Amino acid sequence: MESSADRAASLALEKNRGKAVLMGSRKTYSRVIGALFLSAFVFYGAGSALVTSILSAPDALLTISAHQTTLALGAFLMLLNSVVVVGLGVLFFPIVENHGRRTALAYLASRILEAVLLAVGVLCVLFILPLAQHAVEAGAASAGWARGLGSLVLQWNTMAFQLAMMSLGLGSVFLFSLLFRTRLIPRFLSVWGFIGYAVFLAGAIAEIFMVHIGVLLAIPGGLFELVLGFWLLARGFRPEAYGQD
Repeated sequence: MESSADRAASLALEKNRGKAVLMGSRKTYSRVIGALFLSAFVFYGAGSALVTSILSAPDALLTISAHQTTLALGAFLMLLNSVVVVGLGVLFFPIVENHGRRTALAYLASRILEAVLLAVGVLCVLFILPLAQHAVEAGAASAGWARGLGSLVLQWNTMAFQLAMMSLGLGSVFLFSLLFRTRLIPRFLSVWGFIGYAVFLAGAIAEIFMVHIGVLLAIPGGLFELVLGFWLLARGFRPEAYGQD
């Protein structure tokens, strides 16, 4: 017959096993979020670089046909970023909801809006392909309207991007304000994130009003996303994020 001491030892063992499982689950969840932060940085950065290398060329409409694969690859990577962005909002939701449901909803909504706006920008980029085809068929002399429309479409892409960055910045300011109060990540990271995204938001607003300082003001937030991604891969959120002791 099992003694009370044996039962206590068995219960303690089961409790320790349960904690180990929860710890492993927390680490895995944190690493997935960290990996998504890093992959979003890579996907959009690489995709945007490929697209810009094609569209920034002189008289790009007449030369795009020779680089359609590169343009399509860049657009695909940018669309993948939109999927990752939504994934970040969804995965953050149960963590943040434990400490502030309205903040969780605001961050999720900001990420969804960001993803939609970025996807709209990608569609604008892809619309350049039929315009380029027309410009080649019509000849340089007869393709003035295609160039004009192409320039307008690229402006729409830029506007969609800046609005997406405004959504990201606003939602992230609320998120990292909450993370600072709850200490789910080290406070120096929360402060860096809050300031980085606030500056990022200011840069996006400035770009909309044709004050071209957005790239400079995006540096603190961009570096923060890299650091946060690696931090979550290595350390993860504190156990309180999952209701653990």
